[in-house]
Amino acid sequence: MGAVWAISANSGPGEPPTFTLEGTFTLTERAVPDADDGCSAASDSGYDDIAEGTSVTVYGAAGDVIATGQLGTSRYTDFTCEFDIAVPGVPKGEKFYKVEVSHRGTIQLTAEEAENGELAATLG
Repeated sequence: MGAVWAISANSGPGEPPTFTLEGTFTLTERAVPDADDGCSAASDSGYDDIAEGTSVTVYGAAGDVIATGQLGTSRYTDFTCEFDIAVPGVPKGEKFYKVEVSHRGTIQLTAEEAENGELAATLG
């Protein structure tokens, strides 16, 4: 009986609804393919912090961190490297959202853009 209570206590009606923030991040300079059909930045490019697994931080309108994730699968195309982004558990209800990849500055999205998976950021 205790296990049932613990599970239901963490998913009760008091928790705000959430969504998965989805989109892409494209590195347009010094991208190199890897052996797994993916890509990353060249090691001497100044972008060597950009690779699969790099941190993605989502901030709410007040500037507080509300969700975190990471760059996902990458694809090398026409000398660029495109990464999938999917950050689960982003609370709904913010006026806008800011998204930061690594330490590279934020991109602002409206609530509608964020919830509709319209994140499209570039670096390079």
